[in-house]
Amino acid sequence: MTKSDFVDKVADSSGLTKKDAGSAVDAVLKSIEDALRSGEDVSFTGFGKFHVAQRGAREGRNPRTGETMQIAASKVPRFTAGSGLKKAIK
Repeated sequence: MTKSDFVDKVADSSGLTKKDAGSAVDAVLKSIEDALRSGEDVSFTGFGKFHVAQRGAREGRNPRTGETMQIAASKVPRFTAGSGLKKAIK
């Protein structure tokens, strides 16, 4: 499902226009992004939790030359599914 498909579904189920639904989806995504950027977790009870995880520095290899290289530590977004979402998928 693409973002435009998702916006269409939100518009159909909520009675909003596609423009308003698109704005609502963008606002939700932006709010989650802003919260993660500031170090906060975003939890939706029964659905899941968005959080930031630390990925440690590690050694990698250049696939073209085989030369080893150091890959820097980084922060990555993660999502953990909640029990309600897990049950809905089963």
